[in-house]
Amino acid sequence: MNFTMSFSELMPLAPVMIVALTAVVVMILTSIKRNHNLIATASVVGLNLAAANILLNMFGGQFAPSNVMGMFMVDPFTMLYQLVILIASLACCTLSHAYIETYKDNREELYILMLCSVAGAMLMVASSHYASFFISLELMSIPVYGMLAYTHQRANSLEAGIKYLVLSATASAMLLMGMAYIYAYTGSLSFYESFQALMQNIRQPMVLLGLALIIFAVGFKLSLAPFHKWTPDVYAGAPAPIATFLATAAKVATIGLFVRFLLTSGAMLVESLVTIITIIAVLSILVGNFLAVRQVNLKRILGYSSIAHFGYLLIGLISMTYASLGNVSVYVITYVLTTIGAFGAVALMSSPYNNVDEAESLADYRGLFWRRPVLTATLTVMMLSLAGIPLTAGFIGKFLVVMAAVTTQHWFLAAMIVVGSGIGLYYYLRVMVVMYMTPPDTPRIDAVDHWGQKVGGIMVLLAALAVLVIGIYPDPIIKMALQAEILSPLHFMLTRQ
Repeated sequence: MNFTMSFSELMPLAPVMIVALTAVVVMILTSIKRNHNLIATASVVGLNLAAANILLNMFGGQFAPSNVMGMFMVDPFTMLYQLVILIASLACCTLSHAYIETYKDNREELYILMLCSVAGAMLMVASSHYASFFISLELMSIPVYGMLAYTHQRANSLEAGIKYLVLSATASAMLLMGMAYIYAYTGSLSFYESFQALMQNIRQPMVLLGLALIIFAVGFKLSLAPFHKWTPDVYAGAPAPIATFLATAAKVATIGLFVRFLLTSGAMLVESLVTIITIIAVLSILVGNFLAVRQVNLKRILGYSSIAHFGYLLIGLISMTYASLGNVSVYVITYVLTTIGAFGAVALMSSPYNNVDEAESLADYRGLFWRRPVLTATLTVMMLSLAGIPLTAGFIGKFLVVMAAVTTQHWFLAAMIVVGSGIGLYYYLRVMVVMYMTPPDTPRIDAVDHWGQKVGGIMVLLAALAVLVIGIYPDPIIKMALQAEILSPLHFMLTRQ
């Protein structure tokens, strides 16, 4: 009887259990017989089943928030972010299949690592307890070390794995120290239960230091300035599909957890902490955009661009009112779809068949339109969306964040978004111009053509189509994000603040 009760209590975490079970199945299949197509298919099926479970819960009327073991809060906000993580992970699996099809070494372990990381990412967005915060963060991060260094014959890939390992460990140490300071004064590790105790001790220097250390640790994970130094090197060295995973699924998990932590712990009520977050947001926008202008490596451009985009997202958090949590969620969705398409194009152009180079220099994309017109059109849509041009999803995301800043009369922050977008327009347009130039006479890096490339191409095309559809008709996405906000306990926390 007790077993039945405990199992039923765990059912809100069913999508996570499906992904974890898929990882076990993939491990067993790999030990029986190495078959790349079979392993990739099994991984995709498992992720699809988890996504189907979430969709059934979201649209089947089962919206009652569930507190699992006092450590995980499963509510519509959690389900929305878990769904975004699964969509990003499905895209990364598809791109990985296309990317490592011609890889000379073992390929199957990459999917095991990715599935374990996805399980950690899904638990992160549900975490409502400092213990689950840390454990799920590590479950998400540790497999990424292996994924980054997976194509280890490429020196850059090994370098990316080691850099991320060292800096991620530093961030984790800061996170634990911050949690220790807060626990010392509140006596509770639950976000919700420690709220009152935290507010009573909020003027204690050690409590403020603890909250600041947690914010800085999250800054490392989100590659916000001035904690961004690892980002361009890791993105440039990582295999293209893993860079996609790091820029989408990993960051969505971190920002989802960060939103819940800020709203439920009471950190957003502390003026000094809001000032710190504001400075980080402005620095991220300036550093990300100005350093991207100088780059000639597309992956580094996208890496610096992601720093700027999460600066915009932080402004949405700072300007959050009881009606604007949905705006942040919409921005996250538009960013993920656009980044999947942009990095997806790089992945489809690259292959470790020679274990040396990827198509990452802008010179490799010169005249791409004359060789691969469909891929060029897709990448063009993604660049326009990242720049925030109307009729793309990126414009909708930026518009809602600017609207949130204006509504709360944060005029300087709204101006920073406009200035940052203006600078970004330069380097996004430069990428587009290069693709339509006269093709060079010398051969350029391109991936080996096989059926995995075609499947990856279809996935990137679907991402481009979604970006255009959301840009033209954003109502369904906005309503879904708003519904997830209203039916979540976070809405109550917002109205209380």
